[in-house]
Amino acid sequence: MNNVFDIAVVNKLIERIQQLHANTQPKWGKMSVDQMLAHCNVTYEMAFENKHAKPSILLQLILKLIVKKTVVNDTPYKHSLKTAPAFIIQDAKNFEEERNRLIDYIKKTQVLGAAYFDGKASHSFGVLNKEEWNNMFYKHLDHHLSQFGV
Repeated sequence: MNNVFDIAVVNKLIERIQQLHANTQPKWGKMSVDQMLAHCNVTYEMAFENKHAKPSILLQLILKLIVKKTVVNDTPYKHSLKTAPAFIIQDAKNFEEERNRLIDYIKKTQVLGAAYFDGKASHSFGVLNKEEWNNMFYKHLDHHLSQFGV
């Protein structure tokens, strides 16, 4: 798995994001490119901001026992997986704004580094190690950038 804490990987991700245009069409799925960027930003909002409600204790337990492994392992996501409600973006978004936010979040993640994330609690899965954070960040981005052909 590529390492989101490595500047070379970050630069490659940013290059891929810069190849997107407001009219880029997906290879699969229903999201528009602006919605996809906003969707990817949710992961970082949950890591850095307090704008999403935490799951209930029961839901957190279910997420830890059933969903966590799929999200934090190094196996790529399959196409058209079910999306958690907080990640569903239904309305149109400002493409440039969402793209810039995503790039800023990716840069912030790299600058903070693996040590910052090692042992940090996630919004939904409890404490993760640096490899789990890396896998969660990288494979989600890679999945959606591939979805849009970049």
